[in-house]
Amino acid sequence: MTVGELSRQTGVPIKTLRQYTDWGLVYTIGRSATNYRLYDSDALWCVQWIGTLRGLGLTVAEIRELARTFPERNGGPIGPRLAERLQVSRDRIHARIAELQQTLARIDEFEAAHQAELAGESRCWADDPRCGVA
Repeated sequence: MTVGELSRQTGVPIKTLRQYTDWGLVYTIGRSATNYRLYDSDALWCVQWIGTLRGLGLTVAEIRELARTFPERNGGPIGPRLAERLQVSRDRIHARIAELQQTLARIDEFEAAHQAELAGESRCWADDPRCGVA
């Protein structure tokens, strides 16, 4: 199948598929007479697997690192390296959740100050330095 067909079947943009190929994440089986890259059904699996890993928060760089372990593993399991990458992703997501929770708290504080201003309860809104109050 051509890169266009692979794109239609996977929903991944052609440009992204070309990058995956250039980075060695997806392999071609050659080129057509008109010089299009050709892929087989293994490419479908690879693209779906990349999508799964991306959906779990792994970066393309981390996926590339995992992909390099396939030829090196000589029949050994890739599980430990994948588990490490998943833990890194989990930690990154927890850190992002903490950041978002802090942002939500700031929104709540700001909104409360704004509501107080609207209700006339405060003459100094959002720590306005023009109020003479720090």
